This record gives sequence, C-alpha cells and structure tokens, in this order.
Amino acid sequence: MLQTAVYPGTFDPLTRGHLDIIQRACRTFGRVIVVVANNSAKAPTFSVAERIRMIKASITHLPNAEVDTFSGLLVDFLKSKQSRILIRGLRAVSDMDYEFQMAAINRRLCNDMETVFLMPDERHTYLSSSIVKDICRRGAPMDSFVTPSVARMLTRKFGRKKKG
Repeated sequence: MLQTAVYPGTFDPLTRGHLDIIQRACRTFGRVIVVVANNSAKAPTFSVAERIRMIKASITHLPNAEVDTFSGLLVDFLKSKQSRILIRGLRAVSDMDYEFQMAAINRRLCNDMETVFLMPDERHTYLSSSIVKDICRRGAPMDSFVTPSVARMLTRKFGRKKKG
C-alpha cells in the first residue's frame, strides 16, 4: 500500500532546508503532499498561489511529491487525503518544544495520526524563511539558501540592492 505523508508549512518562501525535508520524506514514503497553510492569522510575503508555484518549480525532480493547500484543522486535511502521517522538520532544540506540543494536540484530535520528525542536512539547520527574506532584502547572493526559481521570485518581490 502506498503510504501518504503530509508536510505542512507556510513556506514563505520555500528554503533549501524545506526542500531537504521534502526529499528525505520522498525517500521514506510512497507519496508526499507538501501542504501550503492558508492561515489568516499570518501575513505572508507571498500569496498562496505564489508559494505553490515556487514549491512546484522546486520539486519537479520528485515524482512522488505533490503540492496542495489547506485552511482549518490539519487533522481534517490528513483524513481527507487518507493519510495518518504528518512530517515536521526539526532544525534545532528550540523547535522541539513547539513541535512536541503540536504533535500532542494533533494526536489528541486524531489518535491514529503519527508525527514523524525529520532533520535537514546540517548545512540547512540555521535556515528559516525570515532569514532568507532578510538576506534577499540586503542584496546578498541566495544560491545556497533557495532554488533558482525561488531566488527569482524573491528578487522580483524585493528588488536587488547594490552592494557597497
């Protein structure tokens, strides 16, 4: 049976750390759905459609990965996709408290759901979407932080400042 795992996030923007988690999940599960959160409580830089485009452009090499969006309870989305596996990335110890709380809440809401924690490659543990946006705003090269398609979208959004 094809096991489906769901990797939710804001992905504003998608970083190489996110991509590393997606690739690891694709090696472990038969089908991986990368789910862009449509959270009205947050004010993302990129629209849901833009975030979906950047993810799709970055995962073309992963035949068992797809992109979707959701709003509402994540457990309801998992049930609708007949999945019981939630993927979460852990970069540092500071992520663990929040992620463990969310895993416990989700399990309480759906007791047969499992949260699988994956760590990105050490080269990406410091990366966050906020840091990437700040790097772009300051005009630094982004090649090691995001894919070329994401870098183009960031440059269009923020422009390119001259160094010096």
